[in-house]
Amino acid sequence: MDTNVPKTANLALAPDQVPQDLVGCVLACVEAVEHVIKKQALVMDAGEEIFDEYRQQLSMKGQPGVGDRFMKWVHDNRWSFPEANRVQITKNGESYDQFPAHAGLTQFDPSDRKFIAVANAHPEKPAIIQATDSKWWGWKDALGEVGITVHFLCHDYVQKKYVKKMEI
Repeated sequence: MDTNVPKTANLALAPDQVPQDLVGCVLACVEAVEHVIKKQALVMDAGEEIFDEYRQQLSMKGQPGVGDRFMKWVHDNRWSFPEANRVQITKNGESYDQFPAHAGLTQFDPSDRKFIAVANAHPEKPAIIQATDSKWWGWKDALGEVGITVHFLCHDYVQKKYVKKMEI
């Protein structure tokens, strides 16, 4: 789960401040976070790079938002995840040995490569849940070609945002 999913879920705290085109996205993120917690279905790296990113952007107090509750849940439960869901990845410069070699992914954001490396290293190649980062929309086909699925919770929002960026 990309960090922007629980961060977007936190926007539910102030629904009157959420832009209209993001309301459905916020609700989808809340549901996704609650589903992951309920099913205890999270895959992370054994070196805790993903945990560290979550910790930098969410509150470990578990409040005030749903995303913060997710952070506390990850903190409290990460050592009880099934061993298969704590994947070993190996840093290699700004990337990882487990990051797939594909011409369409050479410009992939270095800070997000850990999510791809984890999914690629896991035997079941779990889908990555993505909310609002439109750059991922441009890489979805290349990721699909290497067997990695991105589940866009905010499909229409991300697609429109990506198209608008490409016009500039």
